[in-house]
Amino acid sequence: MREFSAGSYDVAVIGAGHAGIEASLACARLGMKTVCFTINLDAVGNMPCNPAIGGTGKGHLVRELDALGGEMAKAADKACIQYRMLNRGKGPAVWSLRAQADRRRYQSVMKHTLETQENLLLRQAEIVDLRVTDGHVSAVVTETGGVYAVRAVILCSGTFLDGRTIVGECVRESGPDGMHASLTLADALKKLGLPLRRFKTGTPPRVNARSVDFSQMEVQTGDKTPLPFSFSTEHPPENQAVCYLTYTTEETHRVIRENLDRSPIYSGIIEGVGPRYCPSIETKIVRFPDKPRHQLFIEPMGLDTEELYIQGFSSSMPEEVQIEMLHSVKGLEHAEIMRPAYAIEYDCIDPTALYPTLEYKHISGLYGAGQFNGSSGYEEAAVQGFVAGVNAARKLKGETPFILGREQAYIGTLIDDLVTKGTNEPYRMMTSRSEYRLILRQDNADERLAPIGHELGLVSDETLQKVVGKYDAVRREIKRLEHTGVGASDALNALLSARGTAEVRDGSPLIALLRRPQLTYDDLRDFDASCRAFPPALAESVEIAVKYEGYIRRQMAEVAEFARLERRAIPEDIDYAKIDGLRLEAREKLAAIRPQNLGQAGRISGVSPADVAALMLYITSKTRD
Repeated sequence: MREFSAGSYDVAVIGAGHAGIEASLACARLGMKTVCFTINLDAVGNMPCNPAIGGTGKGHLVRELDALGGEMAKAADKACIQYRMLNRGKGPAVWSLRAQADRRRYQSVMKHTLETQENLLLRQAEIVDLRVTDGHVSAVVTETGGVYAVRAVILCSGTFLDGRTIVGECVRESGPDGMHASLTLADALKKLGLPLRRFKTGTPPRVNARSVDFSQMEVQTGDKTPLPFSFSTEHPPENQAVCYLTYTTEETHRVIRENLDRSPIYSGIIEGVGPRYCPSIETKIVRFPDKPRHQLFIEPMGLDTEELYIQGFSSSMPEEVQIEMLHSVKGLEHAEIMRPAYAIEYDCIDPTALYPTLEYKHISGLYGAGQFNGSSGYEEAAVQGFVAGVNAARKLKGETPFILGREQAYIGTLIDDLVTKGTNEPYRMMTSRSEYRLILRQDNADERLAPIGHELGLVSDETLQKVVGKYDAVRREIKRLEHTGVGASDALNALLSARGTAEVRDGSPLIALLRRPQLTYDDLRDFDASCRAFPPALAESVEIAVKYEGYIRRQMAEVAEFARLERRAIPEDIDYAKIDGLRLEAREKLAAIRPQNLGQAGRISGVSPADVAALMLYITSKTRD
């Protein structure tokens, strides 16, 4: 193949999925001349698995990304057709927004956003090689011989890298949705020495709505007053669709058990490691043999299609077994499969080979994001793409790295987990992964991160002023509640009695009433004119700040202690073999991961508190010398 010069760019982004989109936009918006490559332009922003944005923990990521200046939340609000706030029955730390998306509308919105972005070229081409000069990435090469000179590359290959799909005994080299896999690039990365491993994920079958009996299912409606993902969305989104709930049956389980010998998971055909938190239906049946049924959510793929997604029914069984399984479920007795379920295996990197900036430790200017880094999920991919894109741009401009701490954002937790602890399965964000989830709520993501996005140059002055004004208003209202009382009345005591809390004799400060678990800010509106006039959008922030004041104060103290360790930097040239008191395993892990501070060192699997103490003593003694 004859090569030719195809031009020079600051950054090349390989892949236009959710990671590639955010990486490309971040680079271009920060002034980098950027080219984004995709195997197929019709795959830009594709949702090959669940057509939804958000979910437990994931909704936090989307709102954090929005506060920093990312794009996913804005696109979601233009394309989503049903919104639900999950975990409302629990505390606000775990409330998570999830929305069903119109799959094709979302793709269209994102593709057009890339097409119209200044400094960005969107290009359909397969990258087959990377060029490295003097330890620094220098060019990418397309399958047609185009050589693009670049100063940085961000790998966002998703599940395409050496991808192969599996349906029973039918195995073929393929990316998702029947698109061809990226095979040559996988070989090129291996030659460059990248530590690749094999993961797998799966999808459920899609069925035609006309063949489904919804009368046998439970209706799942959206919220009455939906909350948008983006803080900039001015009008509440509309719920335009409903979902349905049904269950597997004993017959479903019988079919699966009798065909386990044909399951690629158990026959040895599948080699990659799958996600523990999103297992196939056959894995659920084997893992939970005493459970009589499993939930299945029937979700629309969009407003202009009859295609339905069977969430919870991921499988790699042969197609004829899938049909028998489906027909054993209430409401799906006559379901017509439009796309069979399949498993997909793909290559990804050991993320401990990356810095917290997501740059590869051994090739300057080479970054990874999304499923290439061993994570799963559109939201996890998007935030990594943003971080990689920002860091690539900042490095090329000679600016300091952009690294979010675990105490600052779920994004910081996600990336720290990946690059410090690594992962033996596709990593999924959950609220339980954060030690600081009470202060890292989705409702205050703008307060926490908009100032950082402004410093990066991705949040406008006007947007930042709105955020500052919003929380100034919240603080003023809390102070007003402290100094405003309400007199005792029959109406107030009737409310208190009905809610199961003590009546008041001589009246009460409004803030004392709001601190009661049984009352909400909305309850105060009947007894105070200023409460009636206060914007509902801000009332939730007031209520959370008042009710959880003590817990929040305690967690802020923990953050201060955490920050003390995080600030203790470890010299880049430290020789762990020379440190007395370190166990052999700790020396090996520390030398491989090269943590940047004591806090990160302590989170490495295999490094004990005693090892951290020995490391601290060594650093202190060297500082004195």
